[in-house]
Amino acid sequence: MEQMLWDAACSIRGEKDAPKFKDYLLPLLFLKRLSDVFDDEIDRLAEEYGDRDVALEIADNDHDLLRFYLPAEARWAVISGRAPYDWPDDERGRSTRPRDIGEHLTKAVRAAVRFNPSLAGVIDVVDFAAERNGERDINPAKLNGVVETFSDPRYRLGLADVQPDFLGRAYEYLLRKFAEGSGQSAGEFFTPTEVGFLIARILRPKPGQTCHDYACGSAGLLIKLQLIARELDPTAKIPLKLFGQELQAESYAVARMNAIIHDMDVDLRRGDTMINPKFRTSSGSLDQFDLVVANPMWNQPFDPSIFEDDPYDRFIKHGGATSGKGDWAWLQQTLSVLKDTGRAAVVLDTGAVTRGSGSKNEDKERNIRKWFVDRDLVEGVILLPDNLFYNTTAAGVIVVLNKRKPESKKGKITLLNASKRFTKGKPKNHLADEDVSDLARLYNAGDPTEGEVAVIDLAQVADADYNLSPSRWVSAVATDETGDLVDLLTEFEQCMSAEADLEGKLHEALASLRKLA
Repeated sequence: MEQMLWDAACSIRGEKDAPKFKDYLLPLLFLKRLSDVFDDEIDRLAEEYGDRDVALEIADNDHDLLRFYLPAEARWAVISGRAPYDWPDDERGRSTRPRDIGEHLTKAVRAAVRFNPSLAGVIDVVDFAAERNGERDINPAKLNGVVETFSDPRYRLGLADVQPDFLGRAYEYLLRKFAEGSGQSAGEFFTPTEVGFLIARILRPKPGQTCHDYACGSAGLLIKLQLIARELDPTAKIPLKLFGQELQAESYAVARMNAIIHDMDVDLRRGDTMINPKFRTSSGSLDQFDLVVANPMWNQPFDPSIFEDDPYDRFIKHGGATSGKGDWAWLQQTLSVLKDTGRAAVVLDTGAVTRGSGSKNEDKERNIRKWFVDRDLVEGVILLPDNLFYNTTAAGVIVVLNKRKPESKKGKITLLNASKRFTKGKPKNHLADEDVSDLARLYNAGDPTEGEVAVIDLAQVADADYNLSPSRWVSAVATDETGDLVDLLTEFEQCMSAEADLEGKLHEALASLRKLA
């Protein structure tokens, strides 16, 4: 899929500023997904009724048989020119046939919305035929290239063709690639898919529970909670109740697409959670949830007045106002929206669990951490491997909160050092599925395991001045990181070649300087 997206982006490169490519590619990717799923469902009906033409006629007359009904002009086979379509005349007898692919795509997404109002503001957010000063924003020939790329049979997006949350991953990939190309940071910390599944397997959601992500991005964490809930209880009739808030308009739109693709009912709202949390009761207090998950921006600076004058009393009440980095402010927000029996898992920078230890009351972050520990609210901390996240090589930690620990866990904190549990990759490492399952099992068991799990009591944490880093308490068992000999030799040769190239350029530069001397 990444190759498909990059090929498509290269088809229009130069036509728009790189960060805006995704504004065109994602609605097309979404439309392609809807069309491929439509085809899958027509095939299912054809098996039932014995003929595809009959199945199409039945679907045309009863749209409720399908998740989303697509009129002919919005189907990918017609868009790509692989199937004929007779464009009707309008009420004045004029042909409605589009002049080019840009007009066709705009007509297609608007037709899809006409038959599926829930897609409004999701799929029809751009005009593929938009002009500026008499020139198209994107040349139709370039759009044809994108359509051809998406039409490759290798890149089918039907029900059995792609992984869960593929659209969120596509969005993250595009942001990362465009940021790399412009030499900028993507500006967001996305949660790798396997980290989301690890969180879901640790929280083990139950049917009907309310789940909230106050920095939901593309809604990946919420979707993984629902997927794991279905896996744990396949016969459950009651789904999770999902609620998400997101500040960025683009991420919010992708979250809506993601929820639609997964056929999940997610209450999504736009806004800045720290300044204006959207989920409130009729009396104005914050809604509370059974489970809270989040991966807010790490080390985010905030104006101190946000914490000191908070109308929802999230900070002073829960250990005091922080200064500088806002990691523990996010955990205070988390605690404020948890029910009395609630649990949460929040991804943060590793410094959040160590900063200020050794300062003995002089650091605000350390003091907030002490407040949480002294009230036995920290269930555990998981240290993740390095280089998992798209736009940072930092490791990250998952902090698990629990407002009502079972007797077996009271007065204790489980620390899991997963820093060596990774599969090396280029450019990013990842957690294998078996590692995700094994790490969740180790954490949930809560038993000391040499090299991976330590279980400490609150007195030990106090003695360490509230340092909660798993690496402080667990020395990770070294793993065999030897590589294939041929690969290692190839890498070595590449390094030697690069060194020789740089040395040659250095000699050329020195020679030029001598001429100037």
